[in-house]
Amino acid sequence: MLAVDEQRNEVAVKPLCVALGVGRETYYRRKRPALPRAPRVRPRPARALGVEEQQQVLEVLNSERFVNRAPAEVHATLLDEGVYHCAVRTIYRVLSAHGEVRARRDELRHPQYKKPELLATAPNQVWSWDITKLLGPVKWSYFHLYVLLDIFSRYVVGWMLARSESAELARRLIRESCERQGIDRDQLILHSDRGTSMKSKTVAQMLADLGVERSLSRPHVSNDNPFSEAQFKTLKYGPGFPDRFAGGFDHGLGHCREFFPWYNDEHHHSALGWLTPAQVHYGRAAAVLDGREQVLRRAYLAHPERFVSGPPRPASPPTAVWINPPTAPHVELPSLHSVNSRDEVSHDR
Repeated sequence: MLAVDEQRNEVAVKPLCVALGVGRETYYRRKRPALPRAPRVRPRPARALGVEEQQQVLEVLNSERFVNRAPAEVHATLLDEGVYHCAVRTIYRVLSAHGEVRARRDELRHPQYKKPELLATAPNQVWSWDITKLLGPVKWSYFHLYVLLDIFSRYVVGWMLARSESAELARRLIRESCERQGIDRDQLILHSDRGTSMKSKTVAQMLADLGVERSLSRPHVSNDNPFSEAQFKTLKYGPGFPDRFAGGFDHGLGHCREFFPWYNDEHHHSALGWLTPAQVHYGRAAAVLDGREQVLRRAYLAHPERFVSGPPRPASPPTAVWINPPTAPHVELPSLHSVNSRDEVSHDR
């Protein structure tokens, strides 16, 4: 046990140091206040260049003949002419002492792009859009597929197949999709990569008129727009997707007219708890989940021995969807907002 001075309510130094495994010398040394130390002045070496010699080196380097040459180049040139002032490293010391060491030209500094952190807790809060190419009937021929996707419901709110990529076509598609979904001002964030159409003034001005906030990915960062990339993968890796659309533009258009209704209304999305995008987008998810829960309850009551973990529950869609969630710990996500229900699902091109 440690010896305690009852009057001063302190522990003796020796047993305290023994208990902590610290020497008494170390204890007393650290307890003493540190004395201020005078700055150390480095003595001037006897072999250093004098003031006149340094000035002579500066005059040579700043002369019209050598002003645009590197110190090593100047040193080698003077050696060939039988002249020696000092070593190359000494030349740099002299230049540094007079503040003349820097890059000869300004280097390009890339701007610091902010990582987009977007949160959607209901449909029509954040859309993602992108353009992909579909191979045409002959080599070097392409069709351009524009797709607008709601990241919360994964619902394709608008698509267009065109023979070319242009900002005007993108502007028209975005405007029509916003009108169809009833987007109000300051309601929607539209996210995309930094393609030509995405950064165009035509699209930017139209978004400003609609009151839609524009969000752009960072350059050369593929995972800043993951939802559109995943949707394109579902399209191109499907069993009916051809190597190229040999039948021309009509062939590609016909394929898209079959794919997007299937994707919105029939495709059970793994990220949505195996609900379809239309069920989540138009507020039918709760009714579908109630029906699934009744089916699972009947299955459990019929054969409870088959469910070792208790009554099964249907998978549910997430209550919040992020693009680049913040890395700070203990981020509390908002609960699921109510969404408007509609009986019909529209498709556009």
